[in-house]
Amino acid sequence: MVKTAIQLYTLRELDEPLPSMLRRVGETSFDGVEFAGLDETSPETTAAVLEEVGLTAAGAHASIESLESDLDAVVSDYAALGSERLTVPYLDAENFSTADAVRETGIRLETLADRLEQCDFELGYHNHDHEFVTVEGQGRADDGRSAFERLIEDTDESLSIELDVGWAVAAGHDPVVLLEQLEGRVPLVHIKDVADGRPVELGEGEVDLEACVTAARDAGAEWIIYEHDAPADPTASLERGAEVLESLRP
Repeated sequence: MVKTAIQLYTLRELDEPLPSMLRRVGETSFDGVEFAGLDETSPETTAAVLEEVGLTAAGAHASIESLESDLDAVVSDYAALGSERLTVPYLDAENFSTADAVRETGIRLETLADRLEQCDFELGYHNHDHEFVTVEGQGRADDGRSAFERLIEDTDESLSIELDVGWAVAAGHDPVVLLEQLEGRVPLVHIKDVADGRPVELGEGEVDLEACVTAARDAGAEWIIYEHDAPADPTASLERGAEVLESLRP
């Protein structure tokens, strides 16, 4: 059965210590959390709270700069939580502005993926909407394909993709088709709803949530992860997100 989690970035405006956030999540039906940093809480304390409230670390977002400059420390922190997946959550649009830029981005990510594999970790990349810009090649037969499509083609399965279905819809793409194309490369899938290009609460936007969850399962996803970039009420969003994903769980 696919497991459910919340990306803790969703709760950042609560402005409370990480242990408190974890205890809030532990009161819902979520199976786990995806981290967005550990604030000042030690990995040992965080691991103890996870065990206390019955949650699993689905993975963590880590900036590419932190991974390139201090990979061992990042790995050590999240290994202590029982996590084996790290995801680069964002790269600027300039990294996807040309076919050559996409190729260089792919090499950069694959280099990190290879380093992490030696530490028994898997690297993923989380999309927004700007990766779907059309990028013209130079004499290639696939001119006119998006930067996202080129990134997938230019990298191998050492780099997983954490597809964010909401941002895909915001960019005008069908996330169900993308999930089918990414079968075997999407262990984590972000379930987000959007309206007019902006994140909204699940069920209030344009995303076919049920179809996305089914497609995620069929593509081999282990976790479906709720994220809202800017909830008006983080506590209510946490509760609603848990209820909706539980109702959609395959």
